[in-house]
Amino acid sequence: MPQPEGGPELPDLTISPETVCDIIMLAREFDVKDEASEPDPGSNPTDDRAMAVLEAHADDTVEEELTGAISGLDLDEQIDLVALAWLGREEHGPEDWAEIRAEAAAAHNARTAAYLRGMPLLADYLAEGLSILGYSCEDFEAAHL
Repeated sequence: MPQPEGGPELPDLTISPETVCDIIMLAREFDVKDEASEPDPGSNPTDDRAMAVLEAHADDTVEEELTGAISGLDLDEQIDLVALAWLGREEHGPEDWAEIRAEAAAAHNARTAAYLRGMPLLADYLAEGLSILGYSCEDFEAAHL
């Protein structure tokens, strides 16, 4: 993505903004899921207005897709993703990127996907982090919805 003219130079990301936008969409889909209130409903989905679609069931692939998308990233991309989430949840500016990314690198471990999946507002934090760095998911979301 090109740098805006006349503004401060933005940090280079090792993860593409499009990949982050894809993860944001998966995280939003994951966030709306609720625990299964009735693990084995015998009702007709039409009768219960298909409410079970918003409940997490064993055969639900949303969590698996989100985990796979994060786990499939290389080390630097995972560090950028965590740093973007941290950037978006605090009051920081683009000038803080190097420090936040260094902290994310120091904290990195094999549980990155589980850590990010457990973050209640992951999609919002990632979107805000991208926005702080001058990126947006508007065009990406319009093309994929």
